[in-house]
Amino acid sequence: MNGIPTIASAAAEIASGRVSPVALAEACLARIDQHEAKLNSFIRLERERAIASARVAEAEIKAGRRRGPLHGIPFAHKDIYETAGIPTTCHSKLLQDYVPTKDAFTVAKLAEAGIVMLGKLATHEFAVGGPSFDLPWPPARNPWATEHFTGGSSSGTGAAVAAGFVLGGTGSCTGGSIRTPSAFCGLAGIKPTYGLVSRSGIQPLAFTLDHAGPLAWTVEDCAILLQTMAGHDLADPGSANVQIPDYRAGLVAGLAGQRVGVVRHFFETDNPVSAEVGAATEAAIGVLSRLGAQVSDVTLPPLLDWNACGWLILISEAYAVHEPWLRTRYNDYGKNLRERLTLGAFVSAADYINAVRFRRELQENLARVMADVDLLVLPTTVGPAPRLEDVTSFSSFETPNFTIPFNVAGVPALSVCNGFSASGLPLALQIVGRPFEEARVLRAGHAYEQATSWKERRPVL
Repeated sequence: MNGIPTIASAAAEIASGRVSPVALAEACLARIDQHEAKLNSFIRLERERAIASARVAEAEIKAGRRRGPLHGIPFAHKDIYETAGIPTTCHSKLLQDYVPTKDAFTVAKLAEAGIVMLGKLATHEFAVGGPSFDLPWPPARNPWATEHFTGGSSSGTGAAVAAGFVLGGTGSCTGGSIRTPSAFCGLAGIKPTYGLVSRSGIQPLAFTLDHAGPLAWTVEDCAILLQTMAGHDLADPGSANVQIPDYRAGLVAGLAGQRVGVVRHFFETDNPVSAEVGAATEAAIGVLSRLGAQVSDVTLPPLLDWNACGWLILISEAYAVHEPWLRTRYNDYGKNLRERLTLGAFVSAADYINAVRFRRELQENLARVMADVDLLVLPTTVGPAPRLEDVTSFSSFETPNFTIPFNVAGVPALSVCNGFSASGLPLALQIVGRPFEEARVLRAGHAYEQATSWKERRPVL
């Protein structure tokens, strides 16, 4: 197979017998051996386990027992997903020796689908700390330019998928941690509706904002992964018992007649984007119009309101998760995480309750707007990936971002590549839908990808 395949293309080649799962796993491992030292995307590489799994997959497929499009596909998990018998560290000194006895719900589902698991991927410490240099492992680096940020907290997943080390990976998203690394690394990544994908066996950050989902090279690949990851789980009290449609089959329907609302005030006045992001966003809106979408501007509550609500809830719930360790092992956390988590100690019960009540008002406002449109579009980030040295403990608090509103709302949100900066760094478009309308969101993202050439460009390592 020439070049780095997508999940969809590799699955077709494996099904036809033209590509061996073992050869594909070996090619990924060889690429990791050649380039991983520059990127730090893996915390743990499971080389022997991966080859053994690939051999099993190859034998099953040859015997006519192919499980589906993920059978034999090289994959890796963000290291907050528990993996039985394999350390799950959360990129932290506190858990560097923790070995779970049970797989996370989604890890088990993906294993049953036949993925070849290559290892565990870097994250920000406990999925919130930011890129830190005082942890047992270094931060991941961006394959498009190694001195630049991957985005976070699914940093290793963004780097590994963009670099072609794996064809897909898991992420988690509390305020943007799937969409931001997707944006900065040129990927597709979807934060599903709250409750669509189980979080049991995934280290929590903020109970009412946490989501789990996939990152991959294309929207089609995300649809394939979400098909397996979604599903009801009694072990997750937030899990939704809803019917799961065929996400991949729905991709072909296109955008004709879809009503698309542009949240223009978010990125023009509330937090103005760079000129390059602004131009790329307008060009993307033009593509959606040419594909048959009916585009109009919409107005939501100010971006700062969404961010104030979301961050107050996040730091309060994160402090509740970590309070026992903060009291007993404070200095075992990295500096970035210590400084962020400590903020939660100073939030009053009244502040938290009022933020939860305000959240309901914001959700109702969004629902009213989305009664008149099928989708929302806006940039994923203000600009391309910054340099690592410019990302501080409180960078994410300094200006409101475009991702946390849809964690607050709990609705599906997808990031897709929509061009490149003059320096060659990816830019991204965010597509948002109503609750449990992932199929519509993925359909729009796929139509946009098919109408543009951005996915033909890979980072040169």
